Amino acid sequence: MTDNVAEIKSRITNIDITDENLTGRAGLTFISRYLRAVRVPELLSKKFFYLRKSSKGTKLSSIFHQILCYFINGDNFHLTHFDQLKKDPGYTGVIEIPKKQMISSHSAKKFFGSFTVPQALQLRKILHMLFIWQLKKQKPEKIIIGLDTMVMDNNDALKREGVDPTYKKVKGFQPIHLYWGRFIIDTIFRNGTAHSNHGNNVKRIIVNAVRLIRKYYSTEVPIVLLADTGFFDEAIFKLCDELNIGFIIGGKMYSDIKQTIIRTPDENFDEYKIGKRLWYFLDFTDSRGSWDTTYRCIYTKPISDKAGQIYLEFDRPESILYTNLGMNNSVSRKLMEINDISSIEPEVIIATYHSRARDELVNRAFKDFGTEQLPLKRFAANSAYYYLMAIAFFLFESFKIDMNNDAIPVTWYPETFRRRFIDAAGKIVYSGRKVTLKMTALFFKLFNLSELWIKSVSLNPVLII
Repeated sequence: MTDNVAEIKSRITNIDITDENLTGRAGLTFISRYLRAVRVPELLSKKFFYLRKSSKGTKLSSIFHQILCYFINGDNFHLTHFDQLKKDPGYTGVIEIPKKQMISSHSAKKFFGSFTVPQALQLRKILHMLFIWQLKKQKPEKIIIGLDTMVMDNNDALKREGVDPTYKKVKGFQPIHLYWGRFIIDTIFRNGTAHSNHGNNVKRIIVNAVRLIRKYYSTEVPIVLLADTGFFDEAIFKLCDELNIGFIIGGKMYSDIKQTIIRTPDENFDEYKIGKRLWYFLDFTDSRGSWDTTYRCIYTKPISDKAGQIYLEFDRPESILYTNLGMNNSVSRKLMEINDISSIEPEVIIATYHSRARDELVNRAFKDFGTEQLPLKRFAANSAYYYLMAIAFFLFESFKIDMNNDAIPVTWYPETFRRRFIDAAGKIVYSGRKVTLKMTALFFKLFNLSELWIKSVSLNPVLII
């Protein structure tokens, strides 16, 4: 009976309006502080100073800050959402921007529309700076970079410049990405018909990455490129040789290679196992008829799946890898110098190639973070939108790593991060010339916010290169 009375007393019997400044995105405060600490909005405003035609209005650094927060917040990617955010005192409070400086949807469209294609391409330089910044912090002894494309489905978009049919049978864009771990370190925004090895995009992106690493990080660190069969091209192999970097790239199963496999005695094959998955493989050399160089070639065929179930013979997908690792070249010698001789073993080469699947996970995380449906009509404007989304994604991944907080796993996908961390209740209190963000004791303790508060402003800024 007592429980029933208590339940009745706890029921809401009325609703009313509060004049207190409340927010449902209190976690965004820490990211907003992080963006200012690493000075990316300030860096963007200096690099693109020419976009501001008048000294009146919102500062460029504030515009870039708001756009990065808009992407990281990620609850709505329509540009009209800027109008709603401008009217929300809780949102303006957590990103620490005065209401009069908040941009509208009209301002956002005008801003993105002010970019030309060459100017939008310059946004890639910010990704390059972020890459070197993280490299210098993590100090890897070996750098493995992945190359792939990502289809952005704009099938329902009307009159979008550059939206063309893709190999996935949807209309959209198909940017090329360069990956390092969880990061997209470089990208070129392209129309939908641009295939994997389109034009000189691949050469540009590889040469630029190697130049950055050699100039700003290390002249000696071994670099290995991973790519699938879409990039199977002797020109790419030769480029890697010229740059003194390694490569592991998927090849094509030509008929003469099949005949070589068939004629090879069973005792020449070796086994490779991860968990319950079993492959057999053959390590040999190959040169196509038009090539003037011979490369190492590794043929693989699975015997059992990850559950240990044996594949039927007709259901065993064959694959072939080409690599220059383990050959008489600079990158193989550098791997030996850092006592990483196992990197040139066939089993490790196969495992490294299979790790390429993480690049697909990065694409998945990027799509979860942003939007495939780009909102603008012109290709140049959508390019700027896309590159800023990629920069925001890099900063999102950086935040998780730099905070080093057990309650915020680096493996969290953007949607999980937003629901569990950003979407937190808070109250903004103005008192005694101070602004205080108050949050629940449970949330405060769970994420150790006192420590996070200090970490979010104590980072070294992004290096200008």
